[in-house]
Amino acid sequence: MRIATYTKDQQRHVGVVSDDALTVQALLDIPPGTTEQGILGLIQAFADPARLATLSRAAAEPLDSVKLLAPVPRPRRNIFCVGRNYHAHAKELSGSVFKANNADPAAWPIVFTKVPETVIAHGEDVILPVGITEQIDYEAELAIVIGKGGKNISKAEAMNHVWGYTIVNDVTARDVQMRHQQWDLGKSFDTFCPMGPWLITADAFDATDTRVRCWVNDELRQDGQTRDLIFDLPTLIETCSRGITLYPGDIIATGTPAGVGMGFNPPRYLKSGDRVRIQIDGIGTLENTFR
Repeated sequence: MRIATYTKDQQRHVGVVSDDALTVQALLDIPPGTTEQGILGLIQAFADPARLATLSRAAAEPLDSVKLLAPVPRPRRNIFCVGRNYHAHAKELSGSVFKANNADPAAWPIVFTKVPETVIAHGEDVILPVGITEQIDYEAELAIVIGKGGKNISKAEAMNHVWGYTIVNDVTARDVQMRHQQWDLGKSFDTFCPMGPWLITADAFDATDTRVRCWVNDELRQDGQTRDLIFDLPTLIETCSRGITLYPGDIIATGTPAGVGMGFNPPRYLKSGDRVRIQIDGIGTLENTFR
């Protein structure tokens, strides 16, 4: 089931997107105030997404007649992000400025965060921080959305904690990322995490074997398979929950395939007017323009 957060006539809704992605039906019979948090409110009200099938729905309306918001317009806290988690991507960066880091990329997942203010929706503009950075990069990623919270979650139980999945673009200011050594500042400028176009529930999607692609101005740059992850999804959930409580609605971005701008020689960073389109088979397409 594809679930979207959107506005219609200045009212916020959460609804079910049709399989052909042409229509949406608002969910009814949900607790008051749920929709103000988008799908985060829905997750908190319905820990088991299967329960959504029992809810009544409004009449279908054309998807192009509503304004899509990010599935979780305002995450409850920072987004967990994983770096260098595809074999080919780790290799393409091994000769870059990352070569100074001699750590084995397969030893432990690299985890950093992006602040909630980074999140924007499909179709919204990513704002370039003029005068602060000149090396803006794209990173197409599958994101896990947690449904059942917990701490010290085992790999064996990890997938039982997943509510669904969405697409994110982990936009990065490479020069700022390198300047500060820690990555959070270079990853956390306002608008630096496009998310969407909607969320797909875990029971309707095989995240372990899907294709992640990214185009810049219609040029295919990234093309990877989640089966090529260095650390699989259960390992990422286990790692992020080691001594840290995960809550319903927490988001874990799982890493990006090879083909980022930094990986080219010379690098191919984004400029104003560039369009970045990300497609994950089985979910949909996320597209944003950089201004």
